[in-house]
Amino acid sequence: MAKSKLEYIWLDGYKPTQSLRSKTKIVDGFDGNVTSAPIWSFDGSSTEQAEGNASDCVLSPVAAFPDPDRYGGDGWLIMSEVMNADGSPHVSNGRATIDDDDEDFWFGFEQEYTLVDPETDLPLGFPKGGYPQPQGPYYTSVGARNTFGRALVDEHLHQCLEAGLNVEGINAEVMMGQWEFQIFAKGAKRSGDEIWVGRYLLERTAEKYGIAIEWHPKPIQGDWNGSGMHANFSNGKMREAGNRDVFDRICEEFGRNIPGHIEVYGADNDQRLTGLHETQSIDKFSYGEFDRGASIRIPIGTIDDGWKGRLEDRRPASNADPYKVAAVIIESTKKALG
Repeated sequence: MAKSKLEYIWLDGYKPTQSLRSKTKIVDGFDGNVTSAPIWSFDGSSTEQAEGNASDCVLSPVAAFPDPDRYGGDGWLIMSEVMNADGSPHVSNGRATIDDDDEDFWFGFEQEYTLVDPETDLPLGFPKGGYPQPQGPYYTSVGARNTFGRALVDEHLHQCLEAGLNVEGINAEVMMGQWEFQIFAKGAKRSGDEIWVGRYLLERTAEKYGIAIEWHPKPIQGDWNGSGMHANFSNGKMREAGNRDVFDRICEEFGRNIPGHIEVYGADNDQRLTGLHETQSIDKFSYGEFDRGASIRIPIGTIDDGWKGRLEDRRPASNADPYKVAAVIIESTKKALG
């Protein structure tokens, strides 16, 4: 029987921002069904998830994707939840905190990130000891003077497609060396699974190029855009609404729960949400049509479709946990609509 390589992927216990971890298990003839992936364990004392005298943590598989780097049917990416030895969810397990995984909710996450040169610790393209010309020419740019890292970014896109992630596009972002990929999925758990696996593939692909991935929401201080994970979302009522009132009610409910959202929208997000660089201040709330400086933007497509469609919460940071972001969006939306 052919051997299969299962790459178990999980989130560690580092605070305030978790990191990805992975290791490989060889099994006989994995069929691609996640329920066939065996439970596994790891040393939690080395990942800030256990003490050395009781270090075993358990990996419980939740999603399986073909591994594009181990092509030919013998490699799989196994997204996993971390459990305690007694089978209960580990405190670091954000996926297990999702109480309402309503797949009537559709999410489109715009995952921004920055490519960093490890030798200079600066975004790719930044001159050593200085700054490039002000931002403006870098967004959706073309050409060697303004665009850096395209080969890596294109390879990552193809990796995501081969893995079966529902990636919808990529583009260079406003700051030099900053990029974005977009993923669409239904429900909080599946959305989170796909974003985390997309992040994993980006980190692993970047290893080949000797490039670091920076998820911090404000990697360069000063007059530069930060990095977000804008959350586009809708449910059946929004997609069939036909009137503005539905969208106003949702936005107003979000505005009444600023702390609940900001708490899970990423560490150091106050450095990004300043009211400048296409953001609203972290302690304020606003919404508006086409407004990229608002907390929530009402897209032109929603209006043109007769007030049917989605909203975009622009506040989540690039380092936010998509499981928790999707969960709080579902909670607030349902509270608004009753």
